[in-house]
Amino acid sequence: MFQTFDSAGDPAVGKPRVALLRQWLAANGLDGFIVPRADEHQGEYVADRSARLKWLTGFSGSAGIAIVLGERASMFVDGRYTLQVRQEVDLDIFAIESLVDNPPAIWIKDNLGKGLRLGFDPWLQTIGDVKALKASAEKSGVVLVPLEKNPIDAIWKDQPEPPLAPVEIHPIGFAGELGRDKLVQLASAIGKDGATHAVLTDPSSIAWAFDIRGGDVPHTPLALGFAVLAADGKHQLFMDQRKFSRTVAAYLTQLADLHEPGEFEAAVAALAKGGARIALDPVLAAEKLRMLVEDNGGTVIAAPDPARIPRATKNQAEISGARAAHRRDGAAIARLLCWLDRQKPGKLDEIAVVTKLEEWRRSTGEETQMPLRDLSFDTISGAGPNGAIMHYRVSRATNRKLKSGELFLLDSGGQYQDGTTDITRTVPIGQPTEEMRERFTLVLKGMIGISMLRFPPGTRGSEIDAVARMALWRHGCDFAHGTGHGVGSYLAVHEGPQRIARTGTEKLLAGMILSNEPGYYKEGAYGIRIENLVLVTPAEAIEGGDIAMHGFETLTLAPIDVRLVRSDLLTRDELHWLDQYHARVLAEIGPMLDGETLAWLEKATAPLPHDAKI
Repeated sequence: MFQTFDSAGDPAVGKPRVALLRQWLAANGLDGFIVPRADEHQGEYVADRSARLKWLTGFSGSAGIAIVLGERASMFVDGRYTLQVRQEVDLDIFAIESLVDNPPAIWIKDNLGKGLRLGFDPWLQTIGDVKALKASAEKSGVVLVPLEKNPIDAIWKDQPEPPLAPVEIHPIGFAGELGRDKLVQLASAIGKDGATHAVLTDPSSIAWAFDIRGGDVPHTPLALGFAVLAADGKHQLFMDQRKFSRTVAAYLTQLADLHEPGEFEAAVAALAKGGARIALDPVLAAEKLRMLVEDNGGTVIAAPDPARIPRATKNQAEISGARAAHRRDGAAIARLLCWLDRQKPGKLDEIAVVTKLEEWRRSTGEETQMPLRDLSFDTISGAGPNGAIMHYRVSRATNRKLKSGELFLLDSGGQYQDGTTDITRTVPIGQPTEEMRERFTLVLKGMIGISMLRFPPGTRGSEIDAVARMALWRHGCDFAHGTGHGVGSYLAVHEGPQRIARTGTEKLLAGMILSNEPGYYKEGAYGIRIENLVLVTPAEAIEGGDIAMHGFETLTLAPIDVRLVRSDLLTRDELHWLDQYHARVLAEIGPMLDGETLAWLEKATAPLPHDAKI
C-alpha cells in the first residue's frame, strides 16, 4: 500500500515539545520563533526530516505556520484546514488564526511589541515572505532575527536522516524533449533576464529541466537538490550522489558539473564574490540565498523560476501521456464505483474504499503495462461529516462507516510514468436528501461552466474563478478553496504557477493542465466536490467572432453520479454537455472494461431526461 492509515496528527505532542522550544529560545536570547510548514525547496510535500511543524504541533496539513512565544502561541491555516487543525493541535497551547485574513505579516504588527526578538530560519522562509515580515516588524518595532541553526533540529533528538531515494532518467518518450535542449532554452532565458546565473530551488523544475525523477518526498517523484544554471551553459547540480547509479551519473555529467549538497552555499558565495548577477525567484527562493549573494558582493535579480512556465505548458508527448493516463485511471475509477454500488450501506468503511481503489489502480496499470508508481496524494475518503473536511485524511482513529442517507466524497489520484491524475467524485449512500441533490447540482453547474468556457488569450485564472461559483452564490453558498490548481506531468499534482482562483494571476496558456473542482461543504453533515482535470487548448477562431479563443479539453474520464443531479436545475446546454461527456466516457474507457462493470458503466452514462426550460 502506498497510503498508510496512522493517525494524521496528535494534539498531545504539542505541550512537551513547545516547552522544550521555549527553553531553547530563552537560553538563546529570543522571545519567539516562526515555524513554517516548509523545507528549503518550498514544496507541498516534505521529507520526514523536514516535517518540523507536524513534529512540534501535531498538525499534518500541507500549509500552515506556527509562531511560538514565551507565554502564547498561534497556528495559522487556510480555509482547507479550519476543521482539521482543531482536531490535530492542542487548543490550550495554540490559538487558531487565518493564514489568509490575518497572516503572520499582519498578526505580528497587531500583536507583538517593540523590542521583541523573533527568530526565523532563513532557509525555510522565501525572500518574499521575509520582505513582508520585515515590513510588519518595522511598524511594531519587532526585531526579526535570522538564525544559523533551526532550534527544532536542536531539540528533535530522533530527527530522521535526509532521504536517499534513487534517481532515474525520465525517458524521452514521456518527456518529449531532451534535457540538454531544455537547458539551452533556460540559459537563453537567464540572459534575457539580465542575469549571469539562476538558482533552481524547486525540485520539480530540476526534474523537468534535467529529465530525471526521484523519490525523496511522498507521492511526488522528486529528487531533492539545487541547481545553478548559467547563461554561458556551465551548469552545476547539487545533489547527494549516493542517489545516482553509474548510468545516471554518466548522463547527468553530460549536462552539468555534479556537486554534493554541502558544497552549495560555498558555490553561491563564490559566484557572488566574482560579481555574478544571480536570478532568484522571490516566491520560491529561500531568504538565505539572498543573504549569501548580497553578503558576498553579488547582485540579486528578482525573476521567476525560468523553468516554471515551460514546465507548465505541456508538449505533445506529455499531453498524449496525460490522455492515456486518464483513460487508464478512469477505468480503475469505474471499477471502484461499480464495486461500491454493489455494497450494502453500513458495510464498508473509508479505509476499505481507499484500499480497494489502490488495488484497482494497480491491476489496471498492470493490464496496460503502465504500472502505478505511487498515489499522487493521500486519498481523501470522507463519509458523511468527514467529507466536509476539505483535506481530510482518514486514519484508523477517524475511520467511519459509509452509512445510508449520507454522501461519500472520494478525491484521489495516481502517479504513472506517462502522467499524473487527480479526480473527485461524490456519491450517495442510499437515498440522498433533496438538499443534497440541489447542492450537488449547483456544484455541477459550476464545474460544467468552467468546462464549456471559451476565453481570450491573456486571461488569468482569477478572471474565470467566479464562473464556478455563480450558481452557488445565487443560493447563498460558496466554497473556501480555489477552483483549480495546476498539475504536472509525472510530477507534482499541485503545480504552479497556473491556477483558477481569486489569487490566480498567471495567464492561462495552451498546454497547461489544471483541475476544475468546485465544491460545497456543510460542516458536521457532508461534503460535495466534483473534479476533472482540464487541458488549455490553443486559441481558435469562433465562426462569426472577432477573437480567437482558448477553451478546455476535459482529460478525466469517469461518470458523474446522476442520482444526485436535478436535471430541472440544468440548462439545455448544461444537460447536453453532461450527456456528451458521459458518451465520451463510455466510448473511451468502455473498451477497457467487461461484464458487470461494463454493464454498470453503460447505465451510469445513459442520457438524462431533458427537463431544462432554457
